[in-house]
Amino acid sequence: MSYQVNEKGYYGDFGGAYIPEMLYPNVEELRKVYVEITSEDSFKKEFDQLLKEYVGRPTPLYFAKRLSEKYNTKIYLKREDLCHTGAHKVNNTIGQILLAKRLGKNRIIAETGAGQHGVATATVCALMGMQCIVYMGEIDIKRQAPNVARMKMLGAEVRAAKSGSKTLKDATNEAIRDWINNPVDTHYIIGSVVGPHPYPDMVARFQSVISAEIKTQLLEKEGRDYPDHMIACVGGGSNAAGAYYHYLDRPEVNIIAVEAAGKGIHSGESAATSVLGKEGIIHGSKTLLMQSKDGQITEPYSISAGLDYPGVGPMHANLYRSKRAEFISATDDEAMSAGLELCKLEGIIPAIETSHALAALDHRAFSKDDVVVINLSGRGDKDLGNYIEYFNF
Repeated sequence: MSYQVNEKGYYGDFGGAYIPEMLYPNVEELRKVYVEITSEDSFKKEFDQLLKEYVGRPTPLYFAKRLSEKYNTKIYLKREDLCHTGAHKVNNTIGQILLAKRLGKNRIIAETGAGQHGVATATVCALMGMQCIVYMGEIDIKRQAPNVARMKMLGAEVRAAKSGSKTLKDATNEAIRDWINNPVDTHYIIGSVVGPHPYPDMVARFQSVISAEIKTQLLEKEGRDYPDHMIACVGGGSNAAGAYYHYLDRPEVNIIAVEAAGKGIHSGESAATSVLGKEGIIHGSKTLLMQSKDGQITEPYSISAGLDYPGVGPMHANLYRSKRAEFISATDDEAMSAGLELCKLEGIIPAIETSHALAALDHRAFSKDDVVVINLSGRGDKDLGNYIEYFNF
């Protein structure tokens, strides 16, 4: 059994393209050409060159000595926080802007929660001289003010989503509406492994540079190209998809996904989709989705704007359903203390999303000789306001 996408755009039972007729030409155009275009030598050369010279790849695989001593295991951190713009998101936006350029699109739209994807999209639009409109929930605009300022400095227009919970789900709805209204000149850069096929696979491929580098780096450091445990936080799940990608079909690697339990899984204020979700359709794909008994999407909650999503990417839904991955949920409190612990032990301030992945260390034991890789998906600059408020600094 392969855990990669099949030719119909499904991961097991999950995936597909459930889209309004108006969007069909756009999505179909992408589906037909994305593999062909991204496999071209000229595309790969430009993509790799930008990743190296603009983004700053490869990012280091850092042995966290003091963290390893505390948990009595070998912990490596994949330093995606050192990418230009401060997170892994830029790997995907570089890939998609190059694709948009080859498709003759000159107007780019995006959705964002924590603002990192919005910043990464605004960054590549500035780089390529394209118009950029970013949809962001009104609540997220307030709690991620530094990233909103960055987007505006980079020349993007930030439009507030004022419906529903005024967070990521609603920003995505607004972006899809825009795309329906502007199908000819617009490319929608989705920021995670969500949405209709081919987006989950396309984003995972662009992010797979993460696990490709981990393989090379572990070979150098440990004499083998795989870890015993690969840990990442999962909201939509693009950083996790990138970290897992080259290990999906390698059973010797235990995959661990950490979701946001918010104020507790059953508190009514949570985003632990794997536990609380049922099969449903959101933003064009069939996946696990938090919903009421009559199928209405329920509002997720997490202290982390980037994990505050009621669904999960179809790849991850399948990893959960098939038991290929171990799913853990970390509460706000667990994540915040794990984030602070990394600051004090290693001198690295992580994004609150990443802090959830770090919380896995308190949830399960690892043996002394285990090689544990944690994907450090982003840096905490954008979250300083949340950290200050939470810890009363």
